This record gives sequence, C-alpha cells and structure tokens, in this order.
Amino acid sequence: MASLSNMRALRLNTARGPLLAAAKPTSTRYLPAAVQLAQNTQSLRHSSTEAASSSKTASSPWKPARRPGFWNSLKIFKDHKAAMGTVAPPLRPSAQAGKALQLDSLNPNVVAAQYAVRGELAVKAESYRQLLLEKSPNLPFNQIISANIGNPQQLGQKPITFFRQVLSILEYPDILETEYASKIYPSDVIERARRLLKEIGSVGAYSHSQGVLGIRKSIAAFIKARDGYPVDPDNLFLTVGASAGVANLLMTLCSSPTSGILIPVPQYPLYTATLALMNASPVPYYLNEASQWSTDLDHIRDEIKLARDSGIDVKCIVIINPGNPTGSSLQVEDIRAIINLSRDEGLVVIADEVYQTNVFAPNKFVSFKQVLAELMDKNPGEGYEHVALASLHSTSKGMVGECGHRGGYFELTNFSAEVHAQIYKLASISLCPPVIGQALVDLMVSPPRPGEPSYEQYETEYNTIFETLKSRALALYDAFQKMEGVSCQEPQGSMYLFPTITLPPKAVAAAEKEGRKADEWYCLRLLDATGVCVVPGSGFGQKQGEYHFRTTFLAGGSDWIDRIVKFHNDLIQEHK
Repeated sequence: MASLSNMRALRLNTARGPLLAAAKPTSTRYLPAAVQLAQNTQSLRHSSTEAASSSKTASSPWKPARRPGFWNSLKIFKDHKAAMGTVAPPLRPSAQAGKALQLDSLNPNVVAAQYAVRGELAVKAESYRQLLLEKSPNLPFNQIISANIGNPQQLGQKPITFFRQVLSILEYPDILETEYASKIYPSDVIERARRLLKEIGSVGAYSHSQGVLGIRKSIAAFIKARDGYPVDPDNLFLTVGASAGVANLLMTLCSSPTSGILIPVPQYPLYTATLALMNASPVPYYLNEASQWSTDLDHIRDEIKLARDSGIDVKCIVIINPGNPTGSSLQVEDIRAIINLSRDEGLVVIADEVYQTNVFAPNKFVSFKQVLAELMDKNPGEGYEHVALASLHSTSKGMVGECGHRGGYFELTNFSAEVHAQIYKLASISLCPPVIGQALVDLMVSPPRPGEPSYEQYETEYNTIFETLKSRALALYDAFQKMEGVSCQEPQGSMYLFPTITLPPKAVAAAEKEGRKADEWYCLRLLDATGVCVVPGSGFGQKQGEYHFRTTFLAGGSDWIDRIVKFHNDLIQEHK
C-alpha cells in the first residue's frame, strides 16, 4: 500500500489524459506524477491504447462509425463480417506474439490496486508455514503467528456452539426427522433451525438478492433494540461479508476518476484498493494519534477544500468505528460533528461498524444511525433528513469471528428510491450472498435469550471470548511499553494495536539500501527472526517520517509477544 503522500497522488492515479486535462487541477497534490506505480500504469494504458489504435488502422480495412447502443453494435459486427467474408479480424499484436496475458494487456486498475494485509509479508509467512509443515530445519522459530489479519478462528478462537448447532441442521435438515435430533440439540436450537428453514427453504438455493426477508426482519429488530428507532427491512442488504457491501456502495457512488471519497489515515486498505479498481480518487484525512486517533473536523474541511479546488468531486466520507487499524472508539460528540459536517458539505456517510461489539470499558459503542436518527427526531427541517448514511456490520469480527462464512449486511438511511434501485440492481448482478452466511447473521443479531436452554452456555462462551481478547490486548500493550522507541495508544477495542516505532538512522539507512520503506523492512526482519507476521504502517497510510505496524491481539500465549520484544530490542542495539 502506498504511503500517505502516495495515497494523495493515487487520487487520480489512473485518470485518462483527456479527463485529467479537462479537470485542470490547480494543485499538483492530486496528480499521479508522485507515484511511480501510477506513472507506469498510465504509461501502460496509453501504450496499449495506441498499439490497439495503430493495429486497427494498419491491419483492418474496416473503420466503423461510432454508434451507441447494443443493437447498433450488433449491426456493426454483422456489417464487419459481411465486409471481411469468412476471414477473422486480425489479432492484437500482443496476442499474435502469444503474449495476450502480459501485464500491459491487463486492466490497469487491477494492476494499480494494492492490499497490504495480504501482500508480500503474508505470502512469505505462508511459505514459512509450508516449510514448517515439511519439518524443514534451520528456521529460528517453530510456529507462524498470523497477526497480520483479523482472522479469529485461525488463531484458536472457538465458534459459538449455538451458532454452529443451528447451521449444522440447516446444512442437513433431514436430521430433524430422526430420533437423534432431540438427543443432540437443545430445543431452542431445533426451534431456530425450523424457523430459518421455513423462511429460507434450502440453503443450497438462491435467495432474494437483498437477502432472505425473514433474516432482514431479524436485523431490523436488532437495530431497533440497539438504537431505539424503527428500521424498514427493505433498507437492509445482506452481503458477502462487509467488504462486498463496501464495493457495492463505492461502485454506485464513483462515477468518474474525479469522484472523491474521504478516507481516514491510517485506513483499512480495502478502501483504497477498491477505489483503485473503480478508477476513483481517495481523499485521505489524518486521524489525530495524540488524542486516541480522533477526528479533526478543521483538518477534514481543509482536505475537502483542497480536493475540490483541485478538481475532485468529494462525495462521501468513510468512518471506521471502532477503528481499523487504530483500535480507537469515537465518542458521541465526534459522531455528531461528522454528521453535521456531512450535512453542510453534502457528503454521503459510510460507517464501517464491524467491530461494534469489540469495545472496552469505559468506552461504549454508539452507532452513526442512532445519532443521525436522534438529530432528525429533535431537529426537524434542519437538513438531517438529507444526510445519506450507509452502515455496515459483519459476522467476521467480534465474538462471532466467523470470517469464512462471509456474512454481513448494510443499512441505507435517507437514500432516495432511485438510488436504492441502483444499489439493488448491482446486488442482483451477483444473485445473492451465501445463504448460510445470511443465516449466521440472523444468529448474530438474535442470539439465545434469557430462559432459553442455550442461553447460559452462549453467555459463558461470548463473555469468555470478550475477556480473553481484552486481556490479550492489554498484555500486548504492556509489552510495547517495555520496548525502546515504541509508543502505543491504550487499547479501546477492535482487535488491533497500531504502535509507533522510532528507528535509529542506521536502521532507516539499511532499509533504504535494500530499496524498502523502513517499517516494511522492520516487519520483514521481524518475520524472518520470529515467525510473527504483522503489517507495516505504510500499508495503511501514515505521516511522512513516521513508522508504525499493525498487529492483532488474537493469538494466545505470551511466547510470541516475548519474541517481538527481544527482536525489537536486539535490532535497536544493532543499529545504534
């Protein structure tokens, strides 16, 4: 992932020449020249276009007029066949040479996209994992700790029993017709499974593109209980994890390379990667590390003005709360200020709230939906009814931790019927999200209630996972306090810490000699020495001259933490 300066440049990193010229930005801060990757991508695109154009001119006698529309295109194709007889049209030069799948023939937006969480470090960690499975000698560690990604069950978190019991019946409903069902499952498990089977039918069949209506009603009831305001199930979309929801929303919003989306820095690289695929412009805004990674409204306003003065159409602000990678938690007054900013600036709000159950006391999660609904309720006619909000949640995080089942949803608030229809159309192209993942969302938002047979076990499992995560977060935080040149904000929630590392000049010089960013070099050395895989801060964005890394606190035990401490202290001594 590009550094922050590169992220700024990536705002127009794939803008085509005519569009770029038309925008006539007054500042170079949004131009692609600062990013070598973007330069290469643009160069590849232009050379590909020129090659295709010269090939058509030189090799083909047929030069059709530009006619819009499918049927006109079909007529052009038939005219072409008639003109050419049975001779096939000439292949592109690269295809003639057997090179149709060269890098310069691919979608340049795919080439430009980066996703640090599963980048070089993750690939190298997997290669080490294979060597350990093959009992390869000479590695200084005997285990890979994948602290680079929030994947709870990979690191030993147990699934919630009630959830898996219900899912097992949905996968094999015939067991309900046997004598074993009542012997294996508590009565509330059987009751829930029967209800879901009635609403779903078979989990092997497509559902409604927005998701099963009965499950959307369960989500609506959950949100009403959480926020105190009613929800229309028709405004809910079940998704393939929250990531697919993000892609749907950004694809709908981004209409050109100058479409700007405000992204927090540091940010989860899903957003910049998705915007690169959309050929749109991320507009980064810094979070304030000194005050628990809080938002700075004056700074955000400055970024909006600078972007708009540079020809960027800033449409939307993304908020990740609780934070990823920072682990921070916004206060109500911060949320209210962001909503007011969005009303004043005409911005859509995307609230990524997938870590909402991972909040440590004294902090308390409050949803954007609740605050917006309160403002609308108490201030009628003051414009809050025009603030469009999309709120996302997922089964992958928190105490559920079911990443592999890919369950999630988003809710639309204050979206017009016309826009809603376009979002639905985009969802319908993918037919539907996995139905078993939808069922898991139902279980997440409607767990066993007091007095039901599974309630006590569910509460015990849920609370044990929560307290375990909290204690691991504090243990890792305490370890960082013992490391020279490392500072870290006290954990507030989520499942990550994002410490600052101050490296000696000799270490920075060693990284530069290898052609790497200093934090990337540090994380690679950490992996090679300890088997612990983390993500460099440059993958999330950071201020120039600062270095961070993101680590989860999901792994159990203290050995891996001790390895990090020893590695760091040894590296600092080596490069003093």
